[in-house]
Amino acid sequence: MISITERHQLIINKLKQEGHVNVLDLCENMDVSSVTIRKDLKLLEDKGLLFRTHGGATLHNPYTVDRSVNEKEKIQSSEKMRIGAAAAKLVQPNDSIVIASGTTVLALAKSIQPKGGLTVITPALNVALELIRHPEIEVLQLGGMMRKSSSSVTGPYAESILADFSCSKLFLGVDGIDLEFGLTTTNVMEAHLNRAMMQVSQKTIVLVDSTKFGRRGFGRICGFEDVDHVITDKGVSDYIVTTLEGMGTKVTVV
Repeated sequence: MISITERHQLIINKLKQEGHVNVLDLCENMDVSSVTIRKDLKLLEDKGLLFRTHGGATLHNPYTVDRSVNEKEKIQSSEKMRIGAAAAKLVQPNDSIVIASGTTVLALAKSIQPKGGLTVITPALNVALELIRHPEIEVLQLGGMMRKSSSSVTGPYAESILADFSCSKLFLGVDGIDLEFGLTTTNVMEAHLNRAMMQVSQKTIVLVDSTKFGRRGFGRICGFEDVDHVITDKGVSDYIVTTLEGMGTKVTVV
């Protein structure tokens, strides 16, 4: 029988390796009940060593907070630029795409060097301002209530405009990406708009830096069954990559 100290050490070691642990997996690996594991996780959380989540635990606070775009742009900036550059390679000549809001998709906008024509639909004012300097790019700026924290619009007016269009790809940024809960943002209206953008796009490509994994925002956007491709940085664990690929989602690590 494994002692409580040994169980706690095994849990912490697994968290450090994978970033997230699952109650059922721990039960199987240690041959103990789920009641025992949940008590272990609570004790470790009380000591400030982890955060409990639905069905498991993580090393990082799983709940995101709304920050201004200026603040978020400084976080993981080099990783975001690599992700944006990788995503820009997926843009084809004469493409019609949607670029959502967020600092990682803004990095995509900064990396786009269009060959031939390109049409971009976006709710994000900063993305539109970045792209209008290219004469080859036609920009359709969605209208609606402007969220100052993200420099982007939300609401039913923006959603209704989308019904008139069909695009090849949506490049989506998120505030949280959880293997069980799916993709989230801190704002419910933004989550609704993101779903509307997915509906008019043939593929959904998520641009997310590794710090967003294991975190949840207030508004759920979708599950992984609706995601075709995830582009992230080398900070992501092999466990997360393998799990996403097992769900049928392509993963690119840059």
